[in-house]
Amino acid sequence: MTVFRLELADEERFGASHQLWPKWFPASALAYLAHTELGMSIRALSRLSHCHPSTISRQISRWERLRDDSLIDEALNLLRPDTPPGALRISQEEPAFMNAMTPDYKILPDDQTFCAEARRILRRMSEPGAVLALAADMEKGVVVRETEAGTTTRTAVVERGVAQALAVKDWINCANEGRIARYRITTAGRAALGELLAGAENRAGGFAEASTGFDMSGAGVGTSKRRVSLSETPLMTLSRRREKDGSLFLRAALVSSGERLREDYELAQMAEGASYDWEALLTGENRTAKRATLPLSAEAAADRVAAALLALGPGLGHVALRCCCQLEGLESAERGLGWSARSGKIVLRIALQQLTLHYASLGERNKMIG
Repeated sequence: MTVFRLELADEERFGASHQLWPKWFPASALAYLAHTELGMSIRALSRLSHCHPSTISRQISRWERLRDDSLIDEALNLLRPDTPPGALRISQEEPAFMNAMTPDYKILPDDQTFCAEARRILRRMSEPGAVLALAADMEKGVVVRETEAGTTTRTAVVERGVAQALAVKDWINCANEGRIARYRITTAGRAALGELLAGAENRAGGFAEASTGFDMSGAGVGTSKRRVSLSETPLMTLSRRREKDGSLFLRAALVSSGERLREDYELAQMAEGASYDWEALLTGENRTAKRATLPLSAEAAADRVAAALLALGPGLGHVALRCCCQLEGLESAERGLGWSARSGKIVLRIALQQLTLHYASLGERNKMIG
């Protein structure tokens, strides 16, 4: 786990010696836990953080209100230290506090995992009508989005620990409580998504704008970055179009197949240093990829993407890769592939039909997403 120095609001320190928590975890939440679970006084926390007691008091009051959210309450309960309240001696507050508040690494996602998952999930949740549905007794939640036909399409699977972290960061909040809680992305979450995408693009050697996202596939040396919209994907646009008889241009099953391919594609890109040349795979060349340190989930996702693209073959695979995975617009894809205008949507529909058949051939495995 990344070792760092926690920071409060206004870049104030929470003690120079406490360096064992991941960077994403809010220091104000740590102060709240120290006060409520260890019995540390507000003045003692003020001395450790080098800020006014009123600042600590406001932060503690805020977190007390935030615990009305069941997901945040659940996360903070899991982080309760074993040290009983009042067990810290005043003369040894800082070192004792450091030992008592050491996080459980199995509960908190590390910084790399959190950033990769936040980028993936927030991007899905920024789409119109998207919500994160999470049942109280389930280890995972799902991001779903309403379709033009009135059905819902599942677009991502979320580990419960990641959902807790996003709620603690105030990047998602509960829109509807109940047996199945529904969370939506917040304004802070949208701003964070822009920063995460910009950071990923900068690490790839390019530039990013806050209002736009980019293809971060690393697919092929010399391949230009493709600008995409964070809120409207080519598949979403096509899913609303209708034929002359009023029927939808894309059936819900075809949209679901495209979403599944994109989910696996994004999971494959999650690990730091992952790089795949999907274009070379489609043209029959050897695929180049950095996979030595990838987690099994990312490697398995990459294998599923490769199998799907190979099942489609050149042409169909190219348009599915560009429009479903890399979120390139249809007109741009047509130009890049040298196709005539307005032919892309027909070829993409054929590709999605073949992709649906491919997933159906997997039997029970077709129920998986990501």
